[in-house]
Amino acid sequence: MKRHLLFATFLILQTILMADYKLVDAGRTPSRIDHLPKGKIADMKRIPQDPAYYAKQINPVSYSKQLEWDKEYNEKHFAPWSLNKIDIPVDEMTWPFRSVRKVKIYTSKGKVISSSIYEQWIKNANFSRLDTAHQYGITVKHVNVRALPTIYSFYHNPKKAGEGFPFDYNQNSSYHLNTPLYISHYSRDGKWAYVRGPTAYGWIKTSGIALVDKDFIRRFKNNHYAIVIKDNLKLYQDKKYLSPVKLGTIFPIVKSRKNPKANAYLFAIRGKGGKAALQAIETTKPGLIAKKPIPMTPKNTAMIARQFYNEPYGWGGLLQTRDCSSFTKDYFAPFGIFLRRNSSKQARDGDYCSIRGIPKSKKKKTIISQAKPFRSMLYVPGHIVLYLGQYKGEPVIMHTYWGARLKDGSKKVLARTVITTTEPGKELRNIKESSELANTLKAIITPGE
Repeated sequence: MKRHLLFATFLILQTILMADYKLVDAGRTPSRIDHLPKGKIADMKRIPQDPAYYAKQINPVSYSKQLEWDKEYNEKHFAPWSLNKIDIPVDEMTWPFRSVRKVKIYTSKGKVISSSIYEQWIKNANFSRLDTAHQYGITVKHVNVRALPTIYSFYHNPKKAGEGFPFDYNQNSSYHLNTPLYISHYSRDGKWAYVRGPTAYGWIKTSGIALVDKDFIRRFKNNHYAIVIKDNLKLYQDKKYLSPVKLGTIFPIVKSRKNPKANAYLFAIRGKGGKAALQAIETTKPGLIAKKPIPMTPKNTAMIARQFYNEPYGWGGLLQTRDCSSFTKDYFAPFGIFLRRNSSKQARDGDYCSIRGIPKSKKKKTIISQAKPFRSMLYVPGHIVLYLGQYKGEPVIMHTYWGARLKDGSKKVLARTVITTTEPGKELRNIKESSELANTLKAIITPGE
């Protein structure tokens, strides 16, 4: 009997590893988001722009501590596969219904979207069927998580500052390839699944997910995981492009069929009947993927942070980019630290040190004395940043930043991931000083503490 089981296991692994898939360091596909304004401020020239400059300031972290973080990370990452029902209050899940009914919504060209259109979106959400599917799934490519089950975008008045593209309020989040999901129910048209993943919930196209069973989960959750450490890879099957693969994507590790001393990495594809099947990939180029967690050393923290530098701002992960909280989430992931999806929740994902109401000069000193370089985040409602360290007595941060508020209510748009002080744009004559981060930051958050 044991011999038959071993032979069956061998055949399964052989089938898994036969296909010719490859990860290519090909860069992100250019899109409309690359044409956002790219303003410049003095900080970009005045202070060092290489994360490595600040990485020498980090405090050592024991690898045993990282393993503790990573164990908790894995438990939270795979939590959707343990759910018996969706664990989000209905009032929270139905916010998109209230949002589109409360204020006018627009297309990116400024045309008002009529109630007859958005009421169809709400009807398609099929919320009377909430929690009736009760299925488990996995993403088979990088996917968008939408607030309502439609590909169409909607905006608040694009003529107003800070509205319009890329602030698509139907873009709730995005998920990497290989993300575990709990499936609540399906849209009326059957094209969308309402899911709860490790960090966000919403609608994903059914073509981007596959159903998993207990056997798949057992094989996938093998307790040996690697994580992508180079951003903007691409997954190919021969010459066929399948999906972008972002930094932070997790793969189970197995032994290579071709070389027993090398590793292969498992990922899900959508098979017959929408069921998940396992395939494997090997990498020939070093530095693309590594066993999780990677040591939190000056070299590694700088290397990971550098992957995000100067990347465009993407609200909710729009067009394969990141906003402020998806940057921090993906930065910490290789080190075994799990963060939830938005800034308000990340503010509760670690040790909380209030700096609210402190005068600016004292606040800066408190940040330098209390925050840990490359370990702490600074938070103000609506924005979160990574603390890098200090430069000439000024706290320095890295953040995916839309822009600095000006006196007329508009913004000096930067629209990318930048390294600045806590007073970006201070030199501008029309800067709104009361809105500067140095005045508005509310807390220091240190995950893992």
